[in-house]
Amino acid sequence: MKSILVIGLGRFGTYMAKKFSELGNHVLVLDTDEEKIDEILPYVTSAQIGDATKPAVLDAIGIDNFDLCAVCMGENFQSSLETTSLLKEAGAKYVLSRASTEIQAKFLKRNGADSVIFPEKQTAERLAVRYSADNIFDYIQLTPEYAIYEIPTPRGWEGKTIRDKNVRAKYNLNILGVKRGETLTPLPDADHPFSTKERLIVMCRKEDIEKIH
Repeated sequence: MKSILVIGLGRFGTYMAKKFSELGNHVLVLDTDEEKIDEILPYVTSAQIGDATKPAVLDAIGIDNFDLCAVCMGENFQSSLETTSLLKEAGAKYVLSRASTEIQAKFLKRNGADSVIFPEKQTAERLAVRYSADNIFDYIQLTPEYAIYEIPTPRGWEGKTIRDKNVRAKYNLNILGVKRGETLTPLPDADHPFSTKERLIVMCRKEDIEKIH
């Protein structure tokens, strides 16, 4: 369990705070909008009204007590930049800041952000990959070359084992897991028989996934 501060309760910040809480973390949220604070309070550990661009507000919270500070103020980049800088000055261990452009990301990193995320860009890229192919259910980019894909088991593999198909040598696939419904079996052994009722979680290059039918 981690202690997490989420600053900014737009849609992204709200979703992030709720998910962090669902995962069992201690979550404090901070926003200037009292109505948003009231709405999220049942879902997080605590919520506070305040302006994160004011050093006194951050000092009162005790920034060095948090494992992660997430700056989710995407609508106002100037405030996001100021808050990121102030968090580091206040002793934040790790600052995750939201950006909309590469230029914003550069400024945020120069002002203390340990990591920068592009939620709109990342979601758009993920959906574009997923819906541009018929055989991809989900997708996570790892590097420009490699990604993790959730794909259907090819019909021609039914009843064959991972060893039989020799998937790593023949298809350049690393099978990370098999999924049947909501049940995931990680790292199946070489004698696991393929079934078209299961989906495969694989790591490979895009050019290799396109060869699987």
